[in-house]
Amino acid sequence: MPPKPISRRRLLKLFGASIVAGFGGTIGPASYARWVEPGWFEVTRQQVALPQLAPALAGYRLVQLSDVHIDAETMDADRLAHVVDLTNALSADLIVITGDVFTADPTLIPPATWQHLQRLRAADGVVAVLGNHDYWGGAPAFVRSVLRDCGIRELPDTFISVQRQGHALHIAGLDDLWPIPELQPSAEQLRQRLARLVGAMPSADPAILLVHEPDIAALTAQTGRFGLQLSGHSHGGQVHAPFGGPLVLPPLGQRYPLGRYDLGALTHYTSRGLGMVKPFVRFNCRPELAVIELQPAG
Repeated sequence: MPPKPISRRRLLKLFGASIVAGFGGTIGPASYARWVEPGWFEVTRQQVALPQLAPALAGYRLVQLSDVHIDAETMDADRLAHVVDLTNALSADLIVITGDVFTADPTLIPPATWQHLQRLRAADGVVAVLGNHDYWGGAPAFVRSVLRDCGIRELPDTFISVQRQGHALHIAGLDDLWPIPELQPSAEQLRQRLARLVGAMPSADPAILLVHEPDIAALTAQTGRFGLQLSGHSHGGQVHAPFGGPLVLPPLGQRYPLGRYDLGALTHYTSRGLGMVKPFVRFNCRPELAVIELQPAG
């Protein structure tokens, strides 16, 4: 059962109590959560056995970046440059960005900050889908222009195919599921969007879905078309209470808040993300670059 949302004030009280109890070192807990852990990036690694994957694509490496949340406070030019350097060192075949490139109005961010995304390098390039904050900032067209200027291909309810020795791997994307804060999608609306996407794709060869909000995963599994879904959105809760899980989770990010889930033939992975939203703290929930290595199933 997903954790129930609590107020931000209650979050901060619980957060303070847990870290005061758990820390006895020289750095204050509030300073650690605000200034240390948010910049302490963790590279996680998963091997996924993908149905229908050809031996020629064995070892294909995806590096997932999610919830970058470029802003003027926490994901500034220096931190984003560090993220790009870490990513490039992972030698990806494909870099995938699963939404929330920006936090608020992207037109207020100096180009010198987001232009670091131009330096991302992978054998098959970089693809992305938008997240709710990319819409809520009021300038999704500008976000799309940033992606184009940085050589990043957006996949809004469409797909691309990568090839190795004549064998294909399809990478599909769904545009953000929650672009209007006051209007959450119904299950039937999500089913219809998935059906349209699946209908536009080839029926053969393995397929991966990129979508910002993870809680569509059960519906993705029902399509029977995708072997892997990659999402973000939840930030893992940002504050992860020892033995208690994430303290606060957003709508559409409560059923599958972080890590790996197996839903029949579908493997789903929710990244903890790279950036933050208010309150700008992380505790026991380090920002993440996820490396997903694909292997043939069976």
